[in-house]
This record gives sequence, structure tokens and C-alpha cells, in this order.
Amino acid sequence: MEVAYLASEYPAISHTFIKREIAALRKRGVVVHTFSVRASLPGNLTGELSEEARHTFSILAQPFRRIAKAHATSFFTGPVAYLKTTLLALRHRAPGLKGLFLGVAHFGEAVVLADELRSRSIRHLHTHFANSGATVGLLAAKMLNISWSFVVHGPSETDYPAGYLLGRKVEAADMVVCVSWFAHSQSMRLVGASQWEKFRLVRCGLEMEKLPHANPNRRDPKTIISVGRLCSDKAQAGLLIAFSRLAQRHPQAKLRFVGDGPDRAELEALARSLGIDKQTTFLGRLPERETLKEISEAGIFVLPSFWEGLPVAIMEAMALGIPVITSRIAGVPELVVDGENGLLFAPANWEELASQVARLLEDPALGERLAGAARQSVRKQHDVAESARLLHGYFGEILENTREATEARSA
Repeated sequence: MEVAYLASEYPAISHTFIKREIAALRKRGVVVHTFSVRASLPGNLTGELSEEARHTFSILAQPFRRIAKAHATSFFTGPVAYLKTTLLALRHRAPGLKGLFLGVAHFGEAVVLADELRSRSIRHLHTHFANSGATVGLLAAKMLNISWSFVVHGPSETDYPAGYLLGRKVEAADMVVCVSWFAHSQSMRLVGASQWEKFRLVRCGLEMEKLPHANPNRRDPKTIISVGRLCSDKAQAGLLIAFSRLAQRHPQAKLRFVGDGPDRAELEALARSLGIDKQTTFLGRLPERETLKEISEAGIFVLPSFWEGLPVAIMEAMALGIPVITSRIAGVPELVVDGENGLLFAPANWEELASQVARLLEDPALGERLAGAARQSVRKQHDVAESARLLHGYFGEILENTREATEARSA
């Protein structure tokens, strides 16, 4: 079996779960060709990601002559398909001048992708995230008349502008993979019931055997860690506010952030204004192994987000046996059951967040009980080997159905 994987940016530190999924499929004997709309910045890649980048075809990194050749070849060998795809690109876009510009850009990118897929005889294309990358994937697949599927992760794909086109993407796809029941339901509401049979639930997975062994002797029960891009969606400012309410009562407590983003300077200033800057550390963006090490040595993991799909960072903390506190939003309650394998709080209720953190700081036995249950639940539901097994079967079904349909048309 040969399939192509496409993302807007691959590989990327924030999307290592895609790399894990591809590696698990390759272990099952699937030949996976990787494609990216834009190239990853070299400074953001280390180790395995650098190696993966070398084998990934990046559309926008191609020289002009390669792009021109792809368009010329596509037009002269299949003018009808080329023109139909042009019209589809002009229809499948957000309204306004910006939408028109992006529609033209997506068409240009799709032709380059289609030309490369054709040269490799790829018959199925799978796209992660229902964003502009999925638009490029849809157009390329339609141009080549091959099967196409995509993955819905969370609210960023069901809200505008991606959500404006999501229903039409579902109608055009052969399969729609959702990482949570929340994403599943939010996607289903945009289409008629006749489209529901396309949906499949496949959760993001972890490579359980590659997770570092948590050393209880190195864990600091007073360290609170949060991992994520420093931006308004992740609500790190709320965690700083909650922590400031605990700092005097727990002077030994420390707060550490892994990640970078547009809000870093503002968050650092807020920590100073709250008088907790000496207890707060911003570590910046770290490679995957270092991030996991930081999580494994902390006492509590907190993700205070306003907006999430099904956060992989929470899965990693749970698998490492670190008690988790997070907001009760989107697909998160499918992963964290309040009082059973973690603690939840109402989003934006910083008083409740502070109370939940205080519970774990003051009751280590509660944290141990939650962490033990979390480790079992995440290993049961989020093993990437199981995710790959499901995808392998679904890709096989699609390719078989496509083959049968082709044979029926030619008979």
C-alpha cells in the first residue's frame, strides 16, 4: 500500500503526532510519501524531524521552473481536468478579495502537488487538518481523480474561515477522520445525514515504548508545568493569575512554561506585575525529548486553554504519570474525566483553577491516584499502533472501493 500525507507544514515541532502516525504506518508496511505546502524553518527542526524534512516534498520550496513545468504538463496532458480544477478553486474559497487571492494561490500549489503525485503513481492522498492545506489536497485529488481523505482536529477547523468550507470538503472527501467525538459531531452538523457514513474516529496516539521512564526521585511535586504556544487561545495569562493567588501560601511552588509565541513578552510582564516572576520560568520552545523530560520531572501539568481539540501534551503528561488539570472544553472531557484521571475547571474561572492546583499541592495522595488512573486510560485509548491499525484498514477499504469503481466504469 502506498499513500501520500499532506500538511500545511510538515514536519513541525508542534505536530510531532503526525510524524508518529506516519512512523507507525510504515512499521505496518505502508509506504508513506510526505508532502508539505510550505517548508519547515531549519532552525525549528532537530534530530528525527530534520531527517523527515529531507524526505518531504515542499510545494512552495520548489524553483519557479519546476512550478512552471508542472502547470504546463498538467494543462497540455489534461486540459479539461486543469480547467475544471481552476473553476473548483474559484468556487471553493472564502468570500471577498482575500478569498479570491487564496483560491488562485491554492490552485497554483495544487497543480504542483498533483504533478508530483502523478509522477509517483499515488492513488490516495490524506491531509491533516481541514485548513488551506486540505484545500490544496482536495484540488490536487480532484485534478488526478484519486481518492482523498482529511483529518479534523478541533475548533480551528469548524470556525471561520476553515469552517466556512468544511461542509463542502466533507462532501468531496472519501473519508473524514476525527480525533474526538467533539470534532466528529461538529463536522457532522455541517452536512446532511447522507454524508455521515464517511466519518471515522481515530484518536491521536503516542509511541508508548519511546516515552521516557518517569523517575519519581527526580520529580518536584511543587513544580507546575504548562506546555503550548504562548498565545491567547492557550490562556496562559489565566494560569499566572491563578498561580499568583497560591504563591504566598505555597512559596516553594514554581511555574514553568514550555513554548513560545506572540504573547511571551506580555506574559513575562504580567508575571512581574503579579510579583511571581521569581517563581516563574519561560523555557521557550524545546525539542520533543526535552519537553517530555520537563513534563516527567514536574509535579502537576496544567493546560488552561480557551480553545482546544484534543491536546497531545495532556496525553503525554498522563502517559508519564503526571497529574493533569485542564479546562472543560471541546474534546478534553473525552480524555480527562474530572476526579477520576485528572481535574477539570470551567474555562476562564481562575478561582476554580487556583483551587484545583491547591488541591494537588496539598494532597499528594490525590495526585498519585489520578496519575495512576490517567496512565492506564491514555495507554488504552491513545496508542499510536492502534491508530495506525485503524487507518491502515480504512485506507485499504478506500483503495479497494476505488479500484472496483474504476473496473466497473471500464467494463
